[in-house]
Amino acid sequence: MTKKQKQLTQQEQLVQGTAWLTAGNFISRLLGALYIIPWYAWMGRFAPEANALFGMGYEIYALFLLISTVGIPVAVAKQIAKYNTLDQMEMSFYLVRKVLQLMLILGFIFASLMFGLAPVLADMSGGGAALIPVMRSLTLAVLVFPSMSVLRGFFQGFNKLYPSAVSQVAEQLIRVVWMLLTAFLIMKMGSGNYVEAVTQSTFAAFVGMLASFATLFYFLWREDFLFPLFRSTPEKITISTTALLLETVKEAIPFIIMGSAVQIFRLIDQMTYINTMSLFTDFSPTELTVQFAYFASNPGKLTMIIIAVATSIGATSIPLLTESFIKKNRQETASLVIDNLVMLMLFMTPAVIGGIVLAKPLYEVFYGQTENLALGLFIASLLQTLILALYTVLSPILQAFFETKRSILYFVYGLIAKIILQVPFIYQFQAYGPIWSTTIGLLVPIVLSYRRIHQVSSFNRRLVMTKILQINLMTMIMFCIIAPLTVAWYLFLPTNGRLYAFVIIAMIGGLGLLVYAYLALKTRLVDSMIGNKANTLRQRFRIE
Repeated sequence: MTKKQKQLTQQEQLVQGTAWLTAGNFISRLLGALYIIPWYAWMGRFAPEANALFGMGYEIYALFLLISTVGIPVAVAKQIAKYNTLDQMEMSFYLVRKVLQLMLILGFIFASLMFGLAPVLADMSGGGAALIPVMRSLTLAVLVFPSMSVLRGFFQGFNKLYPSAVSQVAEQLIRVVWMLLTAFLIMKMGSGNYVEAVTQSTFAAFVGMLASFATLFYFLWREDFLFPLFRSTPEKITISTTALLLETVKEAIPFIIMGSAVQIFRLIDQMTYINTMSLFTDFSPTELTVQFAYFASNPGKLTMIIIAVATSIGATSIPLLTESFIKKNRQETASLVIDNLVMLMLFMTPAVIGGIVLAKPLYEVFYGQTENLALGLFIASLLQTLILALYTVLSPILQAFFETKRSILYFVYGLIAKIILQVPFIYQFQAYGPIWSTTIGLLVPIVLSYRRIHQVSSFNRRLVMTKILQINLMTMIMFCIIAPLTVAWYLFLPTNGRLYAFVIIAMIGGLGLLVYAYLALKTRLVDSMIGNKANTLRQRFRIE
């Protein structure tokens, strides 16, 4: 096999893996966003407070998930890729079995900690007593999530991304069904207690994970992995369990630190915003809770759909980059880095700009009529999404090159910047302050990581910048078409209601998508994302 053929194979693996993870992430995140439409409406006048309460509980929960897994699932994928490359597949099965045992213990420990610390964390967040049952309802999910995530990492290490994708969709579907059913029963047919409804909505995370487990075990059985994974230890494996787990945990440390960066930044916002604003302003606790919802909880439901693609690209690249790096194939490694960056920008740039143009109808579809503060914070959050996505992709690339110390150091630099800027920015910009401090804080590791990745892989930066310039030009053409249409629509056909806003998104957003897709096919930039299917599409639509 020639280098060119091998490079193509690597690119196809990246495209296929990203497609599966993107589909799973996108569908699950879309479900996680669409539920908010009826859920928010059923909460009535308590909707902003309920969503803020839900968001506060989930931020703490998400951090406990990251800590409880110790970053091991991604490290497991990396280790499996390494052992499979060395033709030691039985070691991969043995590793996963032992890690599963460890994850059961860690899940129990951190679920117990979250349950016990709920009152303290609720008070620090400014959520009060109402936040305690919300947080405690999430502890069962913390108990089982580490084991489930190891199974997803197992499939990822074999470059089989569809089981993880399907399990994500199953998890989210069952979760959303439980959330909507209990919210309707409580708010429309029961007590009308919004705290009780939010508590059931967060408990839905555990119900969804049961569905995910069932899906993953089905795929283990279908792929003939179930018996090898749980059979007795093969005689030819001589490495000690302790040494194997220590090796994996050592690999996992940077993953948890890097993976929790965005979560830690959001927790800083949660712990400081209401408390800081209480010192500087005369806003009531309810008003501050609503403001928190406007800049943290509400935009997050929509921006997470965009971030799903970045997460998919970052997760898919790790085993492929590790394999190329171990084999010292610099050309192949550089090519994969370029493909990652181009795929990210090819999607993110038009998604963010299109989202900003259609910000008002987008917000109205999910949250009804909006006020200027909420809309402004939503647009600022959309702009920040590009920074979040860059970090989400660059950090795993750097870690795939075994740059552990630098990864941690770069994160610490960014965290220090965030902490230093947080209170002054809240004082100066109020609700916009946390958004800008996070943006600057993440720019620090982004710039440093980008420079180090180039030093390690020697990828062609000029080629990357040329392609990004092309992407920006295509996005600008799209913008010049849809922006005037959006302005004209609001001038001559004033909207009123979710249905009207949805029509604007469907018609103008659909037109923008068609324009951008045509340009991406015409310039052949999309080939790095969908591979040979691009030629088929060009032939079908007669694009030269």
